[in-house]
Order: sequence, then structure tokens, then C-alpha cells
Amino acid sequence: MTTEVIANKTFFKNSLIKMAELSEEQRDYWTSLDSNIGDGDHGINLSIGFRGISKEIEELDQTTEDIHSLLKKSGMILLSKVGGASGPLYGSFFIKMGKEVEGKTEVTFPEFVEMLQSGIDAIQARGKAELQDKTMLDALLPGIEYLQAHKNEEDYLTVMEKAIQMMQEGAESTIPLIAKKGRAMRLGERAIGHKDPGAESSWMLLNVFYEEMKKNN
Repeated sequence: MTTEVIANKTFFKNSLIKMAELSEEQRDYWTSLDSNIGDGDHGINLSIGFRGISKEIEELDQTTEDIHSLLKKSGMILLSKVGGASGPLYGSFFIKMGKEVEGKTEVTFPEFVEMLQSGIDAIQARGKAELQDKTMLDALLPGIEYLQAHKNEEDYLTVMEKAIQMMQEGAESTIPLIAKKGRAMRLGERAIGHKDPGAESSWMLLNVFYEEMKKNN
């Protein structure tokens, strides 16, 4: 098992700032995807939520002692500010992700993978979705499965890169699917041919972690 520290509280602070920037950049794109099969507010909601985190990030950094507290408070902001399904799902993701490393100020790559696992488990528990239900889990599950299988390899950047690639491919795989969860479910076969917005936003947001890892390496 690799014991190299790959992330600390500053890493997660910077990642959240970058996620806020990404949410602003991709707001219209994510919303356009959602307009095809949902309420047409996915990008708008995420930009509002992450903007809320960004506005409070310096205070959050100064008033939290560990990674858990920072991610928990960030998750609570998403829960309070984001409408639709995105708030509960992403809020729970960050809260449970932080809970995995309560009391820690630094994490190794295997610990980071367990953080992601806990966050994804929280999403699955809330959404009750499975693989090929045309949800964000179609992106997340293949990626986390790969990470779990390779988390102890020394070249963690290559492992993370491959996992993100699998998540992106997972998002693409939602295009021919009939939705079995959420608003898109009511469309039946009319949902075929459209990418799930949650699958697309989730891999793009988690890619921020990979980009931050590359900077710090």
C-alpha cells in the first residue's frame, strides 16, 4: 500500500474553488443537456451551489480544522442552496466523503479512493439507482470500481487518469439508455439519444481532483 500523502485540506479547498469555476463555465452546457430530458436547471442549480461554497471558502478554511469539517460544511451549503435532485446528491457526496477521513488533515491515495467510495455510496443510497439506469452512477460506478482495483499502485496519477476516462465513457454510455430514475423516466424511449446531465457533470467535477493532483505532483 502506498503511504505517500497526495492531498491535504488546501488541496480540497483549491478543488472546491476550481469546481465553482467549472460550474460557471459549464452552466449553460449542463443546463442544455437537462433541458432535453429533465427540468432544464441542472447547470443553473450547480452553479448556484458551488458559487455559495466559493463565496464562503476562505471562512470555511479558517473555521475548519480538518478535511472532514471543510467537506461537511461545503456539502451543507449545497444541500441548502441547490434545488432539484442535485443538492441532496452532491451535498451527501461531499458530507460522506469527508466523514471517511474525520480528524485527518492529510490523506494517501488509497484513503482518497475510500473517500470517493463513501461519497458515491451516499449518492446510490439516496437515488436508489443502479448501473444503466441513465443517472450519474453510470459515470461514477465504473470509475470507482477501477480505482478500488488499482488504488495501491504507486503511479496513482495514471490510475486516476484512467478512472476519469472510464467515468467520461460512462457518461457517454447513457446516450442510448432509457431512463429508469428521475424526471427523465417519464419520457420512456424519448430519452434515448440524450446524455444524462448528472453523469456528465459528475465526471467533469471529479476530474478537478485529478487536475489538482497533477499540479501537486
